[in-house]
Amino acid sequence: MPTSQPTQLTPFGYALAGALGGCFSNAVVYPLDVAKTRIQAATSASLNGSEKDKEKLSVVAVLLRILKEEGIPGYYRGFTATMINTFSMQYAYFFFYSFVRTSYIKRLAARLPAGVKAPPLSTAAELILGAVAGALAQIFTIPVSVIATRQQIGPSLDRRASRAGSRVRRDGEDIEKTAGKETDGYDDSFLGIAREIIEEEGPGGLWLGLRPGLVLTVNPAITYGAYERVKSVLVLAQEAAGRGSKLSPWTAFLVGALSKTLATVVTYPYIMAKVRIQARSADTEEAVAEHQPAPPKHAYHHAHSKHVGALGILARVWRQEGFLGWYQGMGAQITKAVLSQALLFMSKDQFESWALAIMVLCWRLGRAKA
Repeated sequence: MPTSQPTQLTPFGYALAGALGGCFSNAVVYPLDVAKTRIQAATSASLNGSEKDKEKLSVVAVLLRILKEEGIPGYYRGFTATMINTFSMQYAYFFFYSFVRTSYIKRLAARLPAGVKAPPLSTAAELILGAVAGALAQIFTIPVSVIATRQQIGPSLDRRASRAGSRVRRDGEDIEKTAGKETDGYDDSFLGIAREIIEEEGPGGLWLGLRPGLVLTVNPAITYGAYERVKSVLVLAQEAAGRGSKLSPWTAFLVGALSKTLATVVTYPYIMAKVRIQARSADTEEAVAEHQPAPPKHAYHHAHSKHVGALGILARVWRQEGFLGWYQGMGAQITKAVLSQALLFMSKDQFESWALAIMVLCWRLGRAKA
């Protein structure tokens, strides 16, 4: 417990502020998150390939279908797991990013003569520090991400991956229409999904998509690197014009939106591949292509060798749909990601103030008990 009242945020404080802001921004746009996950998980095996079927993958069409088939609760499938994942991921990322960045700046400053201010970090340094923080956060939080993805997809697609034959059509009837019959007794709770993953794949199944997840650490790195770079330029311009050193909420919103759009466009193919790995829709498509049954339940020791990797998914999509196939659902991803990220940046200062208030409250409670 600090001997004096906290006056500025520690790495833990920044992590708490980032986690709270991340939960808030993602909760606001959560129905879009469910829609974009289902679009990304859809493979050619689950579609006829016709233009009519492809139109079903638009954001509006998916949202309307969820409303018709599942009602309003369908928009919030996996909400609890996603919020846990968002909080833990944002907390871990902001903590590691703040800790690594602060340590790096201190070491850099220690090498300079006394009284000389350390120069701003280069874009390359920001990207590297962000990637390191993202990798550490991914390792600790990806199990919750896997569970959240399975819940958002729902039982129809998830079950399809674990049923022999993995047939998308049967007796001329759409699998979506029979999903309810096939999934009687399906436990889609957080613990139910976790238990099923472990039964089917072993504990390692909770880390499905870790490799592409590590590659995707460059996404927040690009986002925050670009944001910090643009922000520093704008702040210098504002200071030179005598308008203060803080960005207005709307300026922060726009800079955050542009930064996230850039990061999403660069990394989107791997984002799509990661979702298909975690949902196991890629394994289903592989089984359909080879006319073989998907890995059976309770046989996880066989299943590990049959998972399709990110590069395999991208290669198949390239053969079947070309370059544009790599960007299936990117509109939904950008809309959701940009809105949530921009809201996060716009509310970042407010949540930092709240985090500091929480730290002060904890300090006072600790002093009172002492």
